[in-house]
Formats: sequence, structure tokens, C-alpha cells
Amino acid sequence: MTTKRKIEIFSAGCPACEETIALVNRIACASCDVEVVDMHQSAGAAKAKQYGIRSVPAVVVDGKRYGALSIYATEADVFSDEPEALWSAVLRCVRG
Repeated sequence: MTTKRKIEIFSAGCPACEETIALVNRIACASCDVEVVDMHQSAGAAKAKQYGIRSVPAVVVDGKRYGALSIYATEADVFSDEPEALWSAVLRCVRG
């Protein structure tokens, strides 16, 4: 049985946020629980504060915060031989 992984995307609805949401949803696997956290809501802002998030988009995978994604990232970047830390976490989730 595959462990379910939680991916939280912190968003304020900006173009970079929307691109990040689309990319993560495109590569997420069946064992990924993807949640978009709206920074305009007080609960979302409070959750971001707990993680120390000060800018968006930001991604948290299984409780570990990663840096903001570039809107110029592509699936080719994600599947490169040397992905950044965020992509490594997302890849582990995608590949199970």
C-alpha cells in the first residue's frame, strides 16, 4: 500500500500561483493529496505563518516547506537529472 502524501500549495491567486497549482496537479500521483491554501482566508494565512511562509507561491510536502516555484519551470525541469529540492519532493510523491 502506498503512503498518501500531502502537498499544500499556498496561493494568493496570482499568475505564478496559478501556474504552480497547474504544474503540481499535472504531475501529482494518485497517492498525493493536493490542497490549495488560499492566503486571502484567515485560516490560510494562519497556516502559512505556522510554516514561516512569507511569499507565494509556496509548497509544503508532508509538512516540509520548500521555496517558491518559478513560473518558468516545466515538466522537463521537474524530470531533469538534478531537480531542486522542491522538485525532488514532488517527484518522490509522483513516482511513489
